[in-house]
Amino acid sequence: MKSVHLALISLFSAAALAQAPATTRVRGSLEAIDAGSILVKDRSGHEVRLKLADNFAVTEVLPIDPSAIQSGSFVGTTAIPGSDGALSALEVHVFPEAARGTGEGHRPFDLQPGSTMTNATVAKIAPVANGRKMTLHYKGGEQTIVVPDGVPVITMRPGDRSLLVPGAKLTVTVDSQSGTPVATRALVGRNGFAPPL
Repeated sequence: MKSVHLALISLFSAAALAQAPATTRVRGSLEAIDAGSILVKDRSGHEVRLKLADNFAVTEVLPIDPSAIQSGSFVGTTAIPGSDGALSALEVHVFPEAARGTGEGHRPFDLQPGSTMTNATVAKIAPVANGRKMTLHYKGGEQTIVVPDGVPVITMRPGDRSLLVPGAKLTVTVDSQSGTPVATRALVGRNGFAPPL
């Protein structure tokens, strides 16, 4: 059981997304894979070849019912401020209990200009027009984030390289090692599902 908990914490560390400054993410679709590298077409249409790290890990991202967001759940959410300054979720990922506390806090994120990432406990959730409003508590702070209807709600589980088929949608964590871009982890959707973070 302990090893399962460690695996869950490890895979959800990708969702914590609190990497060192040299770490970046490439989002797009898989074009090709071989024993030592992957070729990814990014969102702007450019092809990027990435060396695979020796410990390269694959995590499957899958949609779940929005009802999984409950008071007391530990969640992560990418959000962006609206014209009124209020944060509106672009996605919500629900952590398993074994990964509670992973990457806790509120920080800038690179999904879109101005976006943020908050990993925190749901203190309260209430209906609002065209969605729900979450009050999130984390060590040292609190955020209120609206989750509009239709926003992707996901979870993650350990995956393997069988998910890495041409056309698969993925988000790759990349470290620069001696000037070479090295893929350390991929968040991958199955059957065309695109990871929303």
